[in-house]
Amino acid sequence: MSQDVLSTDTNRRQMQQIIAGLSDGVILLELDQTILWANEAALAMHGVGQLCELGANAREYAKRFALRYRNHHPVPKDNYPISRVARGETFGDMLVEVTPADDEERTWVHRVRSMVLADSAGEPESLVLIMDDVTEWASAEQRFEKTFNANPAPAVICRLSDLRYIKVNSGFLEMTGYTRDQVIGVSTYELDVLHGAEKKELAIERLRDHATIAQMQAELQLPEGDSKQVIVAGQPLELNEEDCMLFSFVDMEPRHKAEIALRQSEERFAKAFRLSPVPTLVCSVEDQMVLDANDAFLDTLAYPSEEVLGKTVAQIDFFDDSGARTRFFSALEEAARLDRVDVKIRKKNGEMIDCTVSADTVNIQDSPCYLLVLMNITERKRTELELVAAIEEVMKDASWFSRTLIEKLANVKSVNAPTLPSASFTDLTARERDVLGLICEGLADKEIAVRLKLAANTVRNHVSMVYSKLGVHSRSEAIVWARERGLFSRH
Repeated sequence: MSQDVLSTDTNRRQMQQIIAGLSDGVILLELDQTILWANEAALAMHGVGQLCELGANAREYAKRFALRYRNHHPVPKDNYPISRVARGETFGDMLVEVTPADDEERTWVHRVRSMVLADSAGEPESLVLIMDDVTEWASAEQRFEKTFNANPAPAVICRLSDLRYIKVNSGFLEMTGYTRDQVIGVSTYELDVLHGAEKKELAIERLRDHATIAQMQAELQLPEGDSKQVIVAGQPLELNEEDCMLFSFVDMEPRHKAEIALRQSEERFAKAFRLSPVPTLVCSVEDQMVLDANDAFLDTLAYPSEEVLGKTVAQIDFFDDSGARTRFFSALEEAARLDRVDVKIRKKNGEMIDCTVSADTVNIQDSPCYLLVLMNITERKRTELELVAAIEEVMKDASWFSRTLIEKLANVKSVNAPTLPSASFTDLTARERDVLGLICEGLADKEIAVRLKLAANTVRNHVSMVYSKLGVHSRSEAIVWARERGLFSRH
C-alpha cells in the first residue's frame, strides 16, 4: 500500500509512523482480506523487499508461503494466521514455521498474534498481524530437545510455576518403567522425585528459590509400587520463557549390586586366604610391601605377624638369594603371573627350605597387588636328589645294569608318592622333546640355548611348558620321569 493511501486516514498514518521502526513485524489488512501495508521488519521476516511480494491478499499469501506447525505438520490454509485474522479472529501467540514456496531451503519461525482495530462506533476497521522472528530461539530449543532426548542419563523437567513435569527423556522411562503419559502433566506431589531424600527440606527450599539442588540420595517410587535407590540433582533453567528445574538421576541399583557382589567376593577371598593350609601372602606391586599373610605362612617361616605386615619382602629377606628375589619380581612384573618357580626360602631361625612359588597379580580395594603362594618341597626334593645320586652312582660302576633294574631303582621314589595323572611323551611338541632330551644330558638352560640356537628366554619357556605338561617341578623330576619310561637311555 502506498503512502498516499495511508495518508487518507490520519489514524493509519499515525499508526504507520509508530510501527515503522519496530523490530516486531506488523501486517495490516482490510476487512476484505486485502494486504494493506507491512513494515520493514515484517517484509524481512518473509525474505522479501516489497509489499507486493507478500501477495495482494490472504489467499495469495497462502500460495506464496508454506506454513508448518512446530511438529512439522502442515498448517491448513484456513488456519494460517493471516486467514484467521481475515475472518476477524483474535488469537494469542501462535508458533509457525514459514517457508517460501519457491525456496524450500529458507525457513523462519514466527510467533504470531492478531489484533482487530475498531472505529469509534466499535465496528471492525483494520486487521493487524504482529509477529516476532524467533528462529534462533526455536533452533536453540530444537538442539536442546534433541540433546535432552538423546541423553542416556535419566532426566525430567519440571515447570516451577505449577510444579508439573513438561518433559521426560527415554532414560528416565527405561529406568522407572513409567510411560510418557504417566509423567507429562503430572505434579511433583504425585510423582515425588525427592521422596526419601536425605536432605529433602533443603532440596524443597532450593526448588522454591529456583536454585541448584546438589546431588543427594533419594528413593524413587515406581509405577508397580516398588522403589528404586537413585542419586538426584536439580539444575534451574529457562524453557519457553518459563522458569523450570531439570532433575537428573543416577540409578544406584547396579552400583549397589556391584558393591554387594564385591563385598561378598572379598569376604570369600578373606576366608579362603585365612583358612588355606598353603603359605600365602599379599604384597603391593609398587614396593612389595606385605599387606597380609595367612597363618600357614607365619607358621611355616616361624615369623610373628608384626615382623611381616607393613614390611617389604626385601626387609623380611626370606628369599635366600637377593638376586633370585630381584629376578622373581622382575619376571612377575613382566608376565603378571608365574607358576611354580623353584626358590630357596629362609625361615626366621635361618633354616633353609626348598619351595616352589606361584604368583599372580590381583586388585584389592582398587590397588594392584601380588598374591604369592609357597609350596614346601624340601622333603620331596631331598628324596629326588638322593634317588638320582644313587642311580648315577650305580651307573658309574655298573654299565651292565639292565634298564629294567634302573627303572626299579627309579620306582623307589614313587612308593610313597600320591598317584598323579599320567602324562604322555606325545603330549610334548618336537621342540619340547628336544629340550627334555638335553635336560636328561645334564645341560643347563644356557647350554641348551646354544645347542638349539634359541634365546635363553625361549628355552626357559620350553622348560616351563615341559614341567607343566609332565606334572613335574624340577630338572631332577623331569630326568626321573624320562628314565622311568626308558626315554633318552643313550644319555
